[in-house]
Amino acid sequence: MSYEIQEIKPEHDIKVCEIIKKVGEEYGAIGEGFGPSDSEVVAMSQHYKDERSSLYLVATIENIVGGSGVAAFNESVKFCELRKLFLLPKSRGLGLGKKLTDKCLEYAKNKGYKKCYLDTLTNMKSAIALYEKLGFIHLDQPLEGTIHNSCDVWMLKEL
Repeated sequence: MSYEIQEIKPEHDIKVCEIIKKVGEEYGAIGEGFGPSDSEVVAMSQHYKDERSSLYLVATIENIVGGSGVAAFNESVKFCELRKLFLLPKSRGLGLGKKLTDKCLEYAKNKGYKKCYLDTLTNMKSAIALYEKLGFIHLDQPLEGTIHNSCDVWMLKEL
């Protein structure tokens, strides 16, 4: 099967929202303090359209199967945040998470960010393994200002 990485467009919003909530539910990321509950999820294209943020989708000819984004962390010009890496089960284990994350990190470097932060959940083991392979290091606590107070894994990477 052939996959293509593309930037999000408004016509993708409904499908992306459904996928993020479905994947979040799979991992118990339900309710306040988890990424799938962020207000941006209902219209992701509207939140990743400025000159310092982007959200990429991976799709087959017929369907969106995942995505990930990057944006300023608390409006910082030096710190960005890797956000909402999500893949449907059928698209996992194919290297698509790495391709999406690489695309986001390349974007971040090109925009002049110096460090990339992320938060996730302990039970998202394959995502954590990917982040570790890509050079993210574990932090003892979240960066001040994180909105995902229900996450229990925090990581940072020098860009």
